[in-house]
Amino acid sequence: MTARKSGSRLETEIERCRSESQWDKIPELVRQLSAKLISNDDLGELLLGECKLQTYLKENPIKQGASPRGPRPKLVEVRKHLTAALDRGNLKADYLQEASLLMAKLCYVEGEYRDALGHYSRVSLEDMQLGGAPVYRLSMIAEAYATKGLCLEKVPAASPALSNKNTGSPSSNRSITDREQEIITCYEKSGDIALLYLQEAEKALSAGIQNRSPKPGPTAQDLELGYFLETGLQRAHVIHFKNGNLTRGVGRFREILRAVENRTTQSLRMTIARQLAEILLRGMCEQSYWSPLEDPPTVSPLDDPTRQGHTLSKNYSLSRRPRVYSGENLFCPQENTEEALLLLLISESMANRDAVLSRIPEHNNDRIISLQSASVVYDLLTIALGRRGQYEMLSECLERAMKFAFEEFHLWYQLALSLMAAGKSARAVKVLKECIRLKPDDPTIPLLAVKLCIGPLHWLDEGECFANMVIDMGEKAAEFRAKGFLAIGLVYSLKATDASLRSTQEEYQRKALGAFQRAQSLSPTDHLAAFYLALQLAVSRQIPEALGYVRQALQLQGDDVHSLHLLALLLSAQKHYHDALNIIEMALSEYPENFNLLYTKVKLESMCRGPEEALLSCKHMLQIWKSFYNLTNPSDSGRGSSLLDRAIADRRQLNAMTLPDFSDPETVSGSSSSYSGSEPVSPTSPSTISTLSSPLSSPSSPLFILQPPPLPPTKNPTFLPPGPPHPPLPHPAPTRTRSHTFCNHITLRQLSNSIVPSILRSLLTFLLPDEVPIYVHYLYDENMYIYPLL
Repeated sequence: MTARKSGSRLETEIERCRSESQWDKIPELVRQLSAKLISNDDLGELLLGECKLQTYLKENPIKQGASPRGPRPKLVEVRKHLTAALDRGNLKADYLQEASLLMAKLCYVEGEYRDALGHYSRVSLEDMQLGGAPVYRLSMIAEAYATKGLCLEKVPAASPALSNKNTGSPSSNRSITDREQEIITCYEKSGDIALLYLQEAEKALSAGIQNRSPKPGPTAQDLELGYFLETGLQRAHVIHFKNGNLTRGVGRFREILRAVENRTTQSLRMTIARQLAEILLRGMCEQSYWSPLEDPPTVSPLDDPTRQGHTLSKNYSLSRRPRVYSGENLFCPQENTEEALLLLLISESMANRDAVLSRIPEHNNDRIISLQSASVVYDLLTIALGRRGQYEMLSECLERAMKFAFEEFHLWYQLALSLMAAGKSARAVKVLKECIRLKPDDPTIPLLAVKLCIGPLHWLDEGECFANMVIDMGEKAAEFRAKGFLAIGLVYSLKATDASLRSTQEEYQRKALGAFQRAQSLSPTDHLAAFYLALQLAVSRQIPEALGYVRQALQLQGDDVHSLHLLALLLSAQKHYHDALNIIEMALSEYPENFNLLYTKVKLESMCRGPEEALLSCKHMLQIWKSFYNLTNPSDSGRGSSLLDRAIADRRQLNAMTLPDFSDPETVSGSSSSYSGSEPVSPTSPSTISTLSSPLSSPSSPLFILQPPPLPPTKNPTFLPPGPPHPPLPHPAPTRTRSHTFCNHITLRQLSNSIVPSILRSLLTFLLPDEVPIYVHYLYDENMYIYPLL
């Protein structure tokens, strides 16, 4: 009785060690078991054979794609133990099945694939029960299905159709398809049972089963997949994609990811999530996407059309399946970009959690692998978020990647580009400085910094430094050296604009002209160099020379809108108004909604064809603006009125108006009191009205534009980043428009752009009599503004 209890306890301990892969303890336990129970010699042979086989595979792991061949001396003892256990026939049915599975596994390791398939056919894997099976047996069954699939791939199908060389017959194709279906079924069963095994093994460890042993068992991190379990989890979808069946491949990915996670499969899950996200982004569109909770389409454009009749579907069932995530109110993606983004954010979280940051030589390989894995995830995140224009979120993700980014140029450069796209120009320049330090011979990086400095930041001194970096590279910069001179020319031109002294302006203009000339000489085929040289010559009032270079720019890039516009302005400066108007109309045929061209067209038409033609162009501009910004007047929509109709109707009442004398202080004070204390600006005030200093203006037809009041001097130097925007002022209560005897009111709602005042000014220039000042009032976000117009 005591021996029976001791044997039961030993068998329980052996089962635990087999489940936790503690093969070094098995020989001692077998010795104790053989000493107490003489009838268990066959079980001891089985256990010793399994122990030595697993130890050999741990010391000599099989690599992916390798084909094991030939017997090995260390495996001779394994075969002796297993043969002895099988030949005696004294084992129980379950242990006899296990011995056959181990012998088939040994045959595969030695390269005897047909013998391995013979052992599997005698065991009948489909009849092995999963319900109530111990944890280690789940692992053996999963490995058996994976090994059987590997053997089926190695051994050609023994079919009469193949031997008769009739490979194109329907029976041959059917045989090949059945063989592929059998292989995929083996791998999918192996993957499902492997997930079940890992879940049960972790559950057993967490439940404290190892406490029955006098020594504590290993932690969950010590569980390893091994070659066969990993093959079962990864091989099925590879075959699906190889056969062009993307629908089943994506479905298999989702099945693995929906299974309840455990620590052993975290690295595998991150790899599968990244691969699935890549397929969703690069191989699937919104029309071919289906939700994870929906059944896949029977016919999908993702699949190979030549294999539509051979689509392999899942046709097996298991008595026990791995647990999957379920519950209420779970998020389910509805499109491919959503699912890809969800997968990549999960992968990013796992990559950051498992990052190897140690710089010691022993961890160098692990650190490189960790960095490469994270870089792939962040590159895919760039694609997914870039499609949605979510550059703010992308920059935040890349900031979290900075823990990997020590001396890594790629991640720094990605962060700089994302900051540029997100509008964080000041931070982008700082990151670009680090990129320049890591890669000092790349001229494109300082050119990007120049673009930010002379654009949104207006840091002209720093922009000059970056441009000089490119110029100082000399021959290393190659064709980018001309871009460096072009950039520094733009910096000098902007400095000339900002200069307050005439001598300083002329000095910077001279430097800008020299830089543009050098850029044009280094890159005579660059239309931008010719254009900016022409523009600088035009600013310097060298009109004939500017005409020559702008024509050269148009020869290099005939559809450049800026060159066409500059050519029209230069022609108008030489009083060739009709030629300039023809150029503008030709440019508008390519760019019909360009407001700069339309403004110039209005002014040219007023001089060449009269105000009626210009009025039609103004009406066209208003229609374009209305279609762009959806600016309609809800209160007038029922009456069918519009802004232009009201403006034209108001023109007919001008002759009957009684205009006040603006020198009368009472009239002015009365006018201002109706606008909540806002002081009206005198239409003749030099601070608000100025003559248009354009080649289009002439003494015979004066055109005036509204100049905004001068801005207060900034307290921050130009080389510092701009501060945060001021908080918006509170909106006053809506003001009722009132009727006055001296002005008209044109009320607009929902305005979202400053284009309207310019259009109205151009419009009223042709609507009103000369030298008749009026005020046009309109509502902008429930605030009343006053624009003096002539």
